[in-house]
Amino acid sequence: MSSINNPFAAFKSKNFKYFWLGQCISLIGTWLQNTALSWLALTLTKSAFLVGLFNAVQFTPQLFLSLFAGAVADHFPKKKLLILTQSLLMFLAFLLSFLTWRKIISYPILLAFGLFLGIINTFDMPIRQSFVIELAGHELLFNAVALNSLNFNLARVIGPAIAGMLLKNVGMSICFLLNGLSFIAVLIGLFMIDVGLKPMSVKKKEKVFADILEGLKYARKNKIILQTITLLLIMNVFVMNFNVLIPLYTKYVLHRDEAGYGFLLSSMGIGALIGAFFVATTSKKKPTLKRLYFSLIFSSIIFVIIGINKNYHLSSILFVFAGFSAILFTTTANSTLQLSSSDEYRGRVMSLYTMIFAGTTPLGSLISGFFAQIFSVNGAFIACGIICLIFYIVYFLSISNFKRSFSNEKIV
Repeated sequence: MSSINNPFAAFKSKNFKYFWLGQCISLIGTWLQNTALSWLALTLTKSAFLVGLFNAVQFTPQLFLSLFAGAVADHFPKKKLLILTQSLLMFLAFLLSFLTWRKIISYPILLAFGLFLGIINTFDMPIRQSFVIELAGHELLFNAVALNSLNFNLARVIGPAIAGMLLKNVGMSICFLLNGLSFIAVLIGLFMIDVGLKPMSVKKKEKVFADILEGLKYARKNKIILQTITLLLIMNVFVMNFNVLIPLYTKYVLHRDEAGYGFLLSSMGIGALIGAFFVATTSKKKPTLKRLYFSLIFSSIIFVIIGINKNYHLSSILFVFAGFSAILFTTTANSTLQLSSSDEYRGRVMSLYTMIFAGTTPLGSLISGFFAQIFSVNGAFIACGIICLIFYIVYFLSISNFKRSFSNEKIV
């Protein structure tokens, strides 16, 4: 079997393997924390809107600081930057564990924690995303991105399931403690990586704001990057609101406890894991805009069906499909942007990805939380799915060359 058909082809790079193995442990801890955070917000407030507000606060920095973070990623050694951001995330996890264990935690403190977490993640995400190509190279990039998604979603299956049991039988503080300990693995992996310390960009004398504007002009002139960013915006605002809607759906529609909440997240993780493995095994085929369109439409339809459904067992199946379509979309979008960018601009292009993918989450969180508050949780799923389809149709019809865009033409 040739390496390009091998779903683990990117493991040929020792640097990428070290990075992937470190992330393998750390991401399980991340999902332990994410699962516990949403449940903690709901426990403290018992309000759909305030749960949405917490998620909004957590992701707001990525809306305003992502472009600056992208310029930083293009001008400084990514390995050093990642060691710094991962260390800070570890400290926050230990701090939250202590506050929860001592029962000092309150909703205002949780909001402050979400803000600091969001600021650090704003810098961590574009640096980590654009670091992959330095580890795996251009030829194996699509496979490496798929393997990262596979890793992320394997943790997405394991983490919430463990968190559900811990939340029910032990408490929340242990989830945050285990997340803090998990960062040790990723830091060891980073120290083992040897890619040199030179940043990829050599334009060190330019001002940061000039760099940002140059990156925005580059993205606007590249039609594939522009279309991908637009589709990502539509998808993320209306469909990627699982952190807000799933705990509400579990408690108020399905009438299940923490274990049921963790199981639904794991079901979605199983679907995402299948989707990531599918992308990894088909990495010989380059990402296409047609795949982006299909996954967006399919995700919207699944959202509507979830809103209609009230059966717990059927819900677990529907969330498998939701996870599959979501990861198919995000992996394709991520690879498309990286492969369509030159080395000089990749950090700034991926900061746009971060700004849209995470930075618009506050808007999506507030919209979904508002819909759930004034209508119902079911109504929120249905409304978000339908609105996403409407925006997509309007955008699709507005593209003068939509026939070419919808073709199965290779992006690179």
